Amino acid sequence: MPASTLKYQSGFANEFATEAVSGALPQGQNAPQKHPLGLYTEQFSGTSFTSPRHVNRRTWTYRIKPSVTHKPYEEYSTRLMRSGPFTEVPTLPNQLRWDPIPIPSEPTDFVDGIITLGGNGDPAMQTGVGIHLYAINKSMDDRFFYNADGELLLVPQQGGLRVHTELGIIGVVPGEICVLPRGLKFRVVLEEKAARGYICENYGQPFRLPDLGPIGANGLANARDFLYPVAAYEDREGGFHIVSKFLGNLWIAEIDHSPLDVVAWHGNYAPYKYDLKNFNCINTVSFDHPDPSIYTVLTAPSLIPGTANVDFAIFPPRWMVAEHTFRPPWFHRNMMNEFMGLIFGQYDAKAEGFVPGGASLHNCMAGHGPDAETFERASSAELKPQYLGNTLAFMFETQLAVRPTKFALETKILQHEYYECWQGLKKHFKPGN
Repeated sequence: MPASTLKYQSGFANEFATEAVSGALPQGQNAPQKHPLGLYTEQFSGTSFTSPRHVNRRTWTYRIKPSVTHKPYEEYSTRLMRSGPFTEVPTLPNQLRWDPIPIPSEPTDFVDGIITLGGNGDPAMQTGVGIHLYAINKSMDDRFFYNADGELLLVPQQGGLRVHTELGIIGVVPGEICVLPRGLKFRVVLEEKAARGYICENYGQPFRLPDLGPIGANGLANARDFLYPVAAYEDREGGFHIVSKFLGNLWIAEIDHSPLDVVAWHGNYAPYKYDLKNFNCINTVSFDHPDPSIYTVLTAPSLIPGTANVDFAIFPPRWMVAEHTFRPPWFHRNMMNEFMGLIFGQYDAKAEGFVPGGASLHNCMAGHGPDAETFERASSAELKPQYLGNTLAFMFETQLAVRPTKFALETKILQHEYYECWQGLKKHFKPGN
């Protein structure tokens, strides 16, 4: 099924009802004694049963076979995928930056193509994140994947993906994101010869839309623009495999049919996509560069009010009009920890070195800000309205320090000279002026 023909339902965390075959959805109850089409009833829960109604997530599925019909799992190689607690190597306070990860030369699908740069927390404690890259050149045809440790936020940078899930099919391309709930089974099909991107693995509470506070009822990411798949099932039998990520390890099991066999479902726990072009930027129309929190698309809260387990923020095309103001992000040291990626164009705080597909990490209290060239240019620029049109960067901002993996600190794509971009900052102090 071409991605251009896929159909969706709209509205963030709505209560959806969808069936691929008429009569597959029971009416008036969730679990009839006998399903009229001979389907199995199975509930798929993303929160505890007793979570408050406004955050409760669950979906009722009606499938050809239930999820228990697989053989025992055996351990499978994690390759370059890692999980919390991240203790491979000591965590440096240095600012870090990486070049894009190369596309592999050997056939590599989504499961084998995940490479971890770092993370924090522990999936066993349901707090923290894993931060990964993916680089793949092969579709998943006869094997499937699910992650019991957290939900996956996919940020494509190169190449489109078609994600076949238990609850339907999602097409996602660079400039869009896709969120796959914890526990959802899926397979990833390439739309082109190869694909590359970023993954935020959220061990904590599911992503939700941020509160708008004084902004009011509208702005940022609007609920209506989030798209959920309609029911689409695979009725295939044969030799298949399921790969499970559970407590940081990968496990593989045989199954005699496709687990993507849900014929109908209803509920609010489902995968979704979002086109970042629909983000409604809020920005200053007077002076000073505002906090980057105004660019938050999704947030996963922690137990501390106002502090996120992880925020997903973007820096999209937008107007800059602030008067008598240094317009790029100011120099700062932050209690939070910032991992950044670039989807296309140029980030306004870095003139060189931060390229599409690359990444940077500025951990707690590590000073960072514009490089020397950007500072000099912005300090003397004519402050006329400026449209930043060729840019789309993003940030995973998390409450706990991101601990790099051994790979991240030893790989050839690590920019050991990153610190040099600030060494040219000049002394401008003139006492008495």
